[in-house]
Amino acid sequence: MKDNMTKRKQTQTKKGLYQSDYEHDACGVGMVVNIHGGKSHELVDNALKVLENMEHRGAETRDKTGDGAGIMVQIPHEFILLQGIPVPEKGKYGTGLVFLPKDEKAQQEILSVMIEEIERESLTLMHLRAVPTNPEVLGAAAREVEPDIKQIFVTGISDEDVPVFERILYKVRKRIENRIDNEDFYICSLSNKNIIYKGMLTSGQLRRYFPDLSNDYFTSGLALVHSRFSTNTFPKWKLAQPFRLLAHNGEINTIRGNRGWMKARESVLNSEALGDIKDLRPIVQDGMSDSASLDNVFEFLMLSGLSLPQAMAILVPESFNDKNPISEDLKAFYEYHSILMEPWDGPAALLFSDGRYAG
Repeated sequence: MKDNMTKRKQTQTKKGLYQSDYEHDACGVGMVVNIHGGKSHELVDNALKVLENMEHRGAETRDKTGDGAGIMVQIPHEFILLQGIPVPEKGKYGTGLVFLPKDEKAQQEILSVMIEEIERESLTLMHLRAVPTNPEVLGAAAREVEPDIKQIFVTGISDEDVPVFERILYKVRKRIENRIDNEDFYICSLSNKNIIYKGMLTSGQLRRYFPDLSNDYFTSGLALVHSRFSTNTFPKWKLAQPFRLLAHNGEINTIRGNRGWMKARESVLNSEALGDIKDLRPIVQDGMSDSASLDNVFEFLMLSGLSLPQAMAILVPESFNDKNPISEDLKAFYEYHSILMEPWDGPAALLFSDGRYAG
């Protein structure tokens, strides 16, 4: 026993300060849902507690700069009304947080492009809200690259188009993304169902950085949280999760092939629901993580008309063999869809929601 301990100490000494005993990695993901659909601030508070208890799952630097943390919730309609923002009834406006450069001239140029694309769909950028933040909680490196954070409100949808509003907002967002080339610009989400608060934060900083999250009227019936430990991209504000539909733990082993195949099939892709997708390309946004790429394709499939479970089953098919048999119908489903989409293989855990369903 004593000999073993001596050998172990010698091994640790040879490695310098590094000790394998303290080795840990992998993102933290969590989800809290009221299965009856009831919305409350308690649920949001519980989700933030889940996130705070996963601090060991996220990476951070010596100066307390986090690799990324965030939360996805249903749009807190009552909270928005109490901010004095005259939004129409629930579901008839789109909203989301936008990261913008601090430079005012660059910001105005970006906003003019956004207004142009919003008005192209006969909609209106009704309000721009400065999101309250506490920069003093940030680590020095995160504060150095901290964006200006605004919440946008898009209105003007007709009653008959409300069922396809999410699809219209997707087209608006993709066109804006394709026109703006600025490292400090990013649309966290633009939806009439969900909203995402995230940043280059540690798990414990999210609640303190965004005071909105502590307001008693900030309610939701579901919440996804994520604490980031990335092994394939450096920290950035826009790489924090959740993304628009999912939070992901693990690495997608087939990511180069997945991205390559999506790029290759873009020229023959068509979608009756989305119409001409020429100005929505690339489907997979450049310079993002493997999780973000999966989210891009998941979003495209859903807004092309697939249901949430169907789109996820096509992207991440179940493993089956003689020891893990599945029904013939299910096997036929997977085999048929393998013609259309190769599996995105390797995720350890995926949590996803479209604001109505969660899985």
